[in-house]
Amino acid sequence: MSILSRNTAAAHPATETYARHVNPAFVRLLGVFGYGRVFVRARGVSLWDHEGREYLDFLSGFGSVNLGYNHPRLVARLREFLLEDAPNVLHVGPSPHAAALAEALSQAAGPPLSMSLFANSGSEAVEGGLKLARAATGRTAFLYCNGGFHGTNLGALSVMGAPRLRQPFEPLLPQCEAIPFGDLPVLEQALRKRRPAAFLVEPIQSEGGVVLPPTDYLKQAQALCKKHGTLLILDEVQTGLGRTGSLFMYQAEDFVPDVLVLAKSLGGSLLPMGAALTSRELVIKAYGTMERFDLHGSTFSGNAFGCAAALETLRILQDGHNGKPGHLDLIGNAKRMGRLLVDLLRERLAGHPLVREVRGRGLLVGVELGPTDRGLWQRLAPALFRGVAKNVLGQWLAVRLLEHGIVAQPASQEWNVLKLEPSLLIEEHHIRQVVGAIAEILADYRDLAPLLKDVASRVGAQFASGWSFR
Repeated sequence: MSILSRNTAAAHPATETYARHVNPAFVRLLGVFGYGRVFVRARGVSLWDHEGREYLDFLSGFGSVNLGYNHPRLVARLREFLLEDAPNVLHVGPSPHAAALAEALSQAAGPPLSMSLFANSGSEAVEGGLKLARAATGRTAFLYCNGGFHGTNLGALSVMGAPRLRQPFEPLLPQCEAIPFGDLPVLEQALRKRRPAAFLVEPIQSEGGVVLPPTDYLKQAQALCKKHGTLLILDEVQTGLGRTGSLFMYQAEDFVPDVLVLAKSLGGSLLPMGAALTSRELVIKAYGTMERFDLHGSTFSGNAFGCAAALETLRILQDGHNGKPGHLDLIGNAKRMGRLLVDLLRERLAGHPLVREVRGRGLLVGVELGPTDRGLWQRLAPALFRGVAKNVLGQWLAVRLLEHGIVAQPASQEWNVLKLEPSLLIEEHHIRQVVGAIAEILADYRDLAPLLKDVASRVGAQFASGWSFR
């Protein structure tokens, strides 16, 4: 793909309509650096804007598009479903589609995670886990981690590790305490002191900057939770369904959570779908009487169309991984391509004065940008450089990548970490293309002065154009 020019054609009419009726601040933000595009078509690992320009997608809907866009097998199954005249939303009897999906998830997760509480999003699934924990344990407090991200519904915000997102809506649920991610002694102290209903944690803090836990942290955290009668709720909304090189990340960590939260790619990127998987014992404790059977649920949770999409998504992932002829091993590919991506980034960016670390697992990789001891400005004005890195550098790199025909974004809560999470369909030549583009762009910025010059020039031009979307 050639480097893309900017501000070369008229904006799509949806831009103004979106600003008028959906989110004007978002459109203005896209105009600050001239990032705006309207994407109108998607297939596999590619996106096209309304002018027909192709982009390689290394964002994947923030981890929602594990199968790639509009996977032909999934599309075929959903077309077939629409001809079946199945009742999509019906709560006066058991749904065959929900039953089939729950059974498949139970088999994929393994014992004791045999029960599914369905939802329409990750936030809803998280809240399903929180409600279950309170109802099953009789306790009320929750522990969560600084830097954690679990959704923006009101209940999920109560266990949100990003104060900026939480503060405008406070007071939220009481008795929710944040602790450091990866710190077992602090976790044990909080468990002993607070006796919480649940400890909610991500296996990798994706939006917190692609932060990996210490070795065996999750396994030992589960042991501590069991010792103190607390449920461990594992939020695999971004890490689950093959992204880290195993179907679920906990399966590679030799432990099983009490509650497993799934969403995003569960619906194959075509339908909103979430689930909280747990044991039969806990469901019986929480909802196992005729007086309590309906204490959790919503109209569209477990709808037949969403369940059909999720079931086919799971089958596509498992068929390849189980060696069925003619099926791609997307989970194995995530492991191989993720290792290649990290290795090439470390090789090409070694010694760069703006690159602090490259880290990740499978196809969830972060490039942390910021002050090192290798640059003049970093030594002379570290506070200034930290501010530029935190607020500008990651977004600027994303803009420059867009102009190279690559879609990527920083972690939403740590803008100095470029997050790379492409579809599991990604191939070696795509990896090399992206690494080459990142290395080429960062070669222009080995110190603060050229970065500030280019950013100021772009922002000045955008200001003169009235913060043009393009």
